[in-house]
Amino acid sequence: MSLSLKQIGVYLSLLALGTGAGVWGNRYLSQMQANTAESGSVVPVAIKSSPGSPSVVAEENENFIALAAQKVGPAVVRIDATRQVTQQIPEAFRQPFFGRFFGNELPEFHGRVEHGTGSGFILSADGTIVTNAHVVEGSDTVDVTLNNGKIFQGRVIGADPVTDVAVVKIEAEDLPSVSLGTTENLIPGEWAIAIGNPLGLDNTVTVGIISALGRSSSEVGIPEKRVQFIQTDAAINPGNSGGPLLNASGEVIGINTAIRAHGQGLGFAIPIETAVKVADQILATGKADHPYLGIHMITLDSESRQAINQETNMQVTAETGVVIVQVVENSPAEYAGFQTGDVIQKIGGQLVETAVDVQEKVEASEIGEVLEVEVIRNEETKIVEVRPGTLPQEQTE
Repeated sequence: MSLSLKQIGVYLSLLALGTGAGVWGNRYLSQMQANTAESGSVVPVAIKSSPGSPSVVAEENENFIALAAQKVGPAVVRIDATRQVTQQIPEAFRQPFFGRFFGNELPEFHGRVEHGTGSGFILSADGTIVTNAHVVEGSDTVDVTLNNGKIFQGRVIGADPVTDVAVVKIEAEDLPSVSLGTTENLIPGEWAIAIGNPLGLDNTVTVGIISALGRSSSEVGIPEKRVQFIQTDAAINPGNSGGPLLNASGEVIGINTAIRAHGQGLGFAIPIETAVKVADQILATGKADHPYLGIHMITLDSESRQAINQETNMQVTAETGVVIVQVVENSPAEYAGFQTGDVIQKIGGQLVETAVDVQEKVEASEIGEVLEVEVIRNEETKIVEVRPGTLPQEQTE
């Protein structure tokens, strides 16, 4: 069955919906009801493995999960945020009939206060905390509750909706802080430990494995993000957002950020390298900037190529690559001379096969620095030099 170009676009953008694991008002009520029962986990005996691997850690100390929780637990915090939500008065209440009762006292807007709860972890002893952007969305200050019950008012230094990373600062000293690990050598099947405040239950520890790596934002169901997610089956529920995902040694390898609606054992975390990179930018400038070209693109396969050729004035002959279906006006891509129908083959000399590959390569580039992009145009290979700009807030490509 062939798909229309419109259907392909919808498929790429609207895979099964995902959602952040923070709690804002009643937004996640149905999810909360569906995920109320957290399943326990049985820790099997570790098999023989190479020195330094997670299974060896488990072998040497069968209670490694408890040790990791004791090590990191004091550095995990609860974040309670409030925000004012305004709503326009329905037009019906502005009609003459109601005006006789309310006169001229009817306000233009009325608002309500929403309360959100999430998690976070202390990055440094001076009170620098990392969490999810959606946990602190719409808030300048938040209440931060430490593991020992002490409550501080936290100032939101900045939040990056593109990666869902935010930084909060509290005025305190000599706080317990986490140890950072790496995802560089992470492989599916390794232990994964999550700590957070799911459903308001503080300092809950769940355990599972790393299920997969490099899950794209589209696969997770939040295509507007720019993250290659870690997938885990460690239980993550509303309220876990912003909490740490640990390896068997108790090192932070990710920030728990999303769960899939109606999914069992499907949790996702932002790799710690991405989180630290963004947090450093926020601490330095109050925001994070992302490279941006300004193109809309589709991964080529037989069905997408047929749909493009049938429904547009483009005639794509390439079998593989990423075809540009739109160039944003006044964007770096337009200034560089990209055209609709160009099929991207390489970026920075490296082969790309999917739109996700292109996004990943662009994200790794430097704003303002020349980036060479190899394209096929009218069956000829061309090199286009583009200088990525700063991603506008309203753009997500």
